[in-house]
Amino acid sequence: MRPPPRRDRIAAQLADLKMPGALEALDEVLRGIDGGGTTAGEAIERLLAAQIALRNGRRLEAAMRSSRLPCVKTLADFDFAFQPSVKREQVDALHELGFLQRQENVVFLGPPGVGKTHLAISLAITAAESGRKIYFGTLTDLVNSLEEAKAAGRLERRLKTLTHPALLVVDEIGYLPVTQSGAVLFFQLINRRYERASTVLTSNKGFEEWGRILGDEVMAAALLDRLLHRCHIVNIRGNSYRMRRHAELSKAIHPLATRTTPASSTREAAS
Repeated sequence: MRPPPRRDRIAAQLADLKMPGALEALDEVLRGIDGGGTTAGEAIERLLAAQIALRNGRRLEAAMRSSRLPCVKTLADFDFAFQPSVKREQVDALHELGFLQRQENVVFLGPPGVGKTHLAISLAITAAESGRKIYFGTLTDLVNSLEEAKAAGRLERRLKTLTHPALLVVDEIGYLPVTQSGAVLFFQLINRRYERASTVLTSNKGFEEWGRILGDEVMAAALLDRLLHRCHIVNIRGNSYRMRRHAELSKAIHPLATRTTPASSTREAAS
C-alpha cells in the first residue's frame, strides 16, 4: 500500500499533538510552500503562530468569563501620541509581565478619562494570554462583595478567592468614598496579597487623598506602605479621551457650528 500523502501525515500528527490552530492553518501554509513563497522555516513559524493565537484566544475568552473584565482593551489600541506624558518604554516593560513574576504592584494615577483603566485592562489581558489567573473590579464593587461575604459568614472564603489571582485590578479608587468598615476589609485583602501576588490599581486622586477616601489616615498609610513597597507608578497628565470623542462627535453632528457665520446674520447682529 502506498503511504498517505505528506499533507495527511502532517495533519494526523498535528491532531495527535492536539494542535487545532496549526491544523486549521496547514493547507494555507502548504500552498505557500508549493508556490515557492514560503520557506520551511517560515512554514513552521506560521503553524506555531496559528496555534499560539488560538490558545491565547481561548485563554482570553475564559478570562473574560471568570475575571469580570468589562471589555477588551489592548496596548496596541492605546494612543500614546494623545498622551505624551506616558512613558512608552515603561508601559512596554510592564507588558512583559516581569512585575508579575516579582509580585510587584502597578498604580496608574491621573484625572478621569486619560486612559488609566485602558492600560490596567491591557495588562490584565496580557497576563490572561500568558496563562495567569486575573480578576477585575472597581473599589466599590470589591468592598461591597467583601461586606456581603462578611454578613453571610463567608468572608474568609471571599478573601481567599480574591487573593488567589496572579493579577487583581482595582479600578476607580477615589471616585466614590467607602465606609470605614469597607476600608478595613479592603486593607485585609491588600495585606493578604502583599508580596504574594500583584495588584494593579487606578485612581484619580493623589496618595495624600487616600486617607479621606478610606476614612482613616492611619489605615491609608498602612495600605500605601504595602502597595508602594514594590510598586511601579505611572502618572498620566493629559486630556480626556472621552472629552476628545465628545468634541469629535459634536463636530460631526453639528458641522455648521465650525463654519463662518453667514453675512446676513452678521448684518442682523450689527443692526
